[in-house]
Amino acid sequence: MSDKSTATIARLSTVDGAFHQHLDALLDWEGVSDKAVQARVEEILADVKRRGDSAVVEATNRFDRLSVESMEQLCLSPEQLKMAFDGLPAEQRNALSAAAERIKRYHERQKPSSWQYEEADGTVLGQKVTPLDRAGIYVPGGKAAYPSSVLMNAIPAHVAGVREIVMVVPTPDGVLNDLVLAAAHLAGVDYVFTIGGAQAVAALAYGTESIPRVDKIVGPGNIYVATAKRAVFGQVGIDMIAGPSEIMVVSDGQTDPDWLAMDLFSQAEHDEDAQAIFVSWKADHLDAVEASIERLLPTLEREDIARASLQRRGALILCQDQAEAIELVNRIAPEHLELSVETPGDWLDDVRHAGAIFMGRHTSEALGDYCAGPNHVLPTSGTARFSSPLGVYDFQKRSSIIHCSPDGASELGKIASVLARGESLTAHARSAEYRIND
Repeated sequence: MSDKSTATIARLSTVDGAFHQHLDALLDWEGVSDKAVQARVEEILADVKRRGDSAVVEATNRFDRLSVESMEQLCLSPEQLKMAFDGLPAEQRNALSAAAERIKRYHERQKPSSWQYEEADGTVLGQKVTPLDRAGIYVPGGKAAYPSSVLMNAIPAHVAGVREIVMVVPTPDGVLNDLVLAAAHLAGVDYVFTIGGAQAVAALAYGTESIPRVDKIVGPGNIYVATAKRAVFGQVGIDMIAGPSEIMVVSDGQTDPDWLAMDLFSQAEHDEDAQAIFVSWKADHLDAVEASIERLLPTLEREDIARASLQRRGALILCQDQAEAIELVNRIAPEHLELSVETPGDWLDDVRHAGAIFMGRHTSEALGDYCAGPNHVLPTSGTARFSSPLGVYDFQKRSSIIHCSPDGASELGKIASVLARGESLTAHARSAEYRIND
């Protein structure tokens, strides 16, 4: 596959004639293509749509190894959430609160406003920004617990003015995570249901006797969640189809290789399909990072997951220079991009495609995951070419405002009449012509 490789991570070079084929294979990811998964998800969606709570309870018992009898047992009260928050060690409670405040402060700056302007003849045009009535937040609860995801999804919704926030989080074997519940309390979540998978997506999209139907579903999940979100899109809005987590690190050779190895691990430890790619035009630097990977990997608590991720989808790429590194960035369009270089500001204008850009040697991606402020729900699998991080704007919609004065209606009517008759839509034309005052 390359001029050099180890058992842990592939080593590629852009001067290799087959480089682009290898890169394409490395990046290839379609998380919802399995026909068996799609068939199973469609069955679950139809069942929940038809039978409501009963179907959700049955599916939850089966997939999360529970034995509950009603949705009441899968609903957490505000008192339980507050108890979880109050019961945290002070260090965790303070860290969670500090992260929440930073996330809120950042997203407050995203808030768009309604606007209008008046034309000379008195016609008023504008835009009205309105929050969604109800948002559904999916929080993963399988291989790891993610209180940070609660904050990143719920706080922008609150800032946007969403009236009600419904959270679903799976609890396999009935294990509740106090940090997740505490985050829900801190973020002002209105309803929490301990359900997950396709059945949770279906319940949010269609509504059940106990779970209110939402207008939009946000938040990442496994292949069943991603497939279900794609299937219900149109019935409700969704944020994105999230693939495995990704990081791309570009270094000029001056950053401590141990730092860089751990930055790569920070995404590789998420799951076996996560992707970590390192790029430099310094061959000896790649050697040093590779040596750090081999030495530090056995020290990780989630070594097996990180090792599998690096073996399956990781790469160390030797490029020729900074310009080629930027080409690779824009080709890959990574979810997380670390520019571990001396003057990262000089790169910024040339980076066109990245979910989040971490600038400089001291800015690890992990800071963005938890507490820097910007959202960590980001486009994956190259979709940063056309989509953006989750934000306040995802929980709002825009309505156009058109208020014609008599003179304005008359002048616009003349234009509309010509165009409508050109399209042979004469009712359109006559409707406009009634308002012409000549």
